[in-house]
Amino acid sequence: MALLLGLAAAVAAPLSGSKAWAAESAVVLVYHRFDDERVPALNTTTELLAIHVAELKAGGYAVLPLAEIVSALRAGRPLPDKAVAITVDDASAGFHDRAWPLLRKAGLPVTLFLATDEVDRGGPEVMSWGQIRELAAAGLGIGLQGAARLRLSRAPPEQISADLARAGARLHKELGRGSELFAWPWGDASAEAGDVLRRSGFAAAFGQHSGAAWAKGDPFFLPRFAQSSAYGDLQRFRLAARALPLPAVDITPEDPAIKANPPAFGFTLAEEVPGIDGLSCFASHQGQVKVERLGPRVEVRMSKPIPPGRGRLNCTLPTLEGRWRWFGWQFSVP
Repeated sequence: MALLLGLAAAVAAPLSGSKAWAAESAVVLVYHRFDDERVPALNTTTELLAIHVAELKAGGYAVLPLAEIVSALRAGRPLPDKAVAITVDDASAGFHDRAWPLLRKAGLPVTLFLATDEVDRGGPEVMSWGQIRELAAAGLGIGLQGAARLRLSRAPPEQISADLARAGARLHKELGRGSELFAWPWGDASAEAGDVLRRSGFAAAFGQHSGAAWAKGDPFFLPRFAQSSAYGDLQRFRLAARALPLPAVDITPEDPAIKANPPAFGFTLAEEVPGIDGLSCFASHQGQVKVERLGPRVEVRMSKPIPPGRGRLNCTLPTLEGRWRWFGWQFSVP
């Protein structure tokens, strides 16, 4: 990601026409831990969070509940310019003690994605069900990561279905309600697991790849910009929070759990995008990769296989207003 931001700053071709795109998109932010230096890649200091909050309050953003954004995207209702949702993965005690008071005082809605088994196990580092009920009563949105936080691209459908049912039952028992919102644990997704989510009654699922959530994108593989102290300086935060979608459809391979490696990845631009010659794509462990275009079709050619686990692709394009069109994807690699 650091390489991506450095190279993106060097792209010179500005574009225009952002407002129409803004009405059908939103940016979803995801945080994990707060003031917890043991896992630096997931940690955000509350000092930095306060800087983000100040930007969201003063920068002309419309910070909305995630459920409201999902409903608008699914129904095709227009969203305000610079619509943003705040999400947090994992029910860490640091969220309850450190981040929630700051966010609530600022009047910013938040959605917490949790794994019910983790809450059931308890411990000093995890919120209790009583604390979660307290925050939910005060307006916290609740989503699920399942019960056991499975690596869903590797789990058989019957195991996924059972895990989701168990998580939903626990949520109903503890909070008196379920949730239609899901976050892929580690962003690890597959088309087969997505089908199980649909059949289980979820309305949307969010990954951990960067980009703006677009009304015509797959509602079960929506992007979120990860925030942390390592990649959360104010310049990068503004770049993410003001992002616009790149209208990518007919994505191949459509399954994030790839079989051929490196994948022959490509997508079609659903609408004309001025200045498309300025498009740049970056793959994890490879940096900038080759992009070939034939009319509206964009083919991305990676020179090396993606290492086992997770791999990401980011394609970006600048606009005249200083904002960026952004398409991201995450691959699950056996």
